[in-house]
Amino acid sequence: MTGMNTSTTLANFEEQQQDNEAIRTSSLSSSTMHLTGHKGSVYSLSFSPDGSILASGSFDMTCLLWSYGSNCENFNALVGHKNAILDVKFGGDSDFCATASADHTLGYWDVCTGERIKKLMGHEGVVNACDTSSTSTSHSIIASVSDDCMCKIWDTRLRGRDCNTQTLRHDYQVTSVAYDGSSNKVYTAGIDNMIHVWDIRNDGSDSSRKVMSMKGHTDTITGLSLSPGGEYVLSNSMDGTMRSWDVRPFVDGGQNGKRLLKTFVGGTHNAERGLLNCSWSADGNMVSGGSADRIVHIWDEISSEELYYLPGHKGSVNCVIFHPKENVVASASSDKTIFLGELES
Repeated sequence: MTGMNTSTTLANFEEQQQDNEAIRTSSLSSSTMHLTGHKGSVYSLSFSPDGSILASGSFDMTCLLWSYGSNCENFNALVGHKNAILDVKFGGDSDFCATASADHTLGYWDVCTGERIKKLMGHEGVVNACDTSSTSTSHSIIASVSDDCMCKIWDTRLRGRDCNTQTLRHDYQVTSVAYDGSSNKVYTAGIDNMIHVWDIRNDGSDSSRKVMSMKGHTDTITGLSLSPGGEYVLSNSMDGTMRSWDVRPFVDGGQNGKRLLKTFVGGTHNAERGLLNCSWSADGNMVSGGSADRIVHIWDEISSEELYYLPGHKGSVNCVIFHPKENVVASASSDKTIFLGELES
């Protein structure tokens, strides 16, 4: 009897294991996918709002478009920049995306045709990052930052080449930006180690448009990301930490105080001093960011504990983002490849 029970138990266990393996949390053909095609380091990734497209920007001066789901095939390439593409962002519309390049320009692209609709010129240095709003009323607005110490606001609805509507001047090079279209706030950061908050509804001087500056990092801030609800900002820094900040209007604390909420430790930066990103999951419960140790680190936002330690890349992980609808994470690396992986439900 005992032997029969043991045999039955083992059979049930094996059957349960097979059932668990069959349970999938995404539309990918495999729980882990490795995308190749770029000829240089991959610096940035962006999912379209509907989750159907993944865009990747690279040192090879191209932005590749991948059809998300099944085998994630590359269906188009955005070609036209004359130097590395350092950032790519979809806005509230899955039909268009923006790219920021080391050739001092930005591109605004029709994703379906691969045509560059606008070439945005005006920066006098490397354009390190760009951002668009996820709100339907503001998705045509692009914010960009550059080594020329400027943040520029562009309205792609304007005809002609002069789409630059505002310029926010900084004292030092600016390396990262986040744009909140719902509140018309722009968040910038750079080599001064501070996060600056700007109200672009104000047409006055730069000093009057700057709402506040938040201190806490001790080295260059390489990435900024707004939480899904727009209440918090996540930052990645060369000081080896990622931090979250409360940017709601009526929080006590002044410059620092209660604005700085949490610190996430585990990621690294190295001598390459790359502009490593940071990101939130769609529900705001997890955060991640680039790390030079070739590992994808994912933290629980509430407890600040590391949930996932995902090896696989053979070079610095420059960008990590979450799928907007499925429990999937995507990472881009200096090894010229992209990984897509399912997370536990």
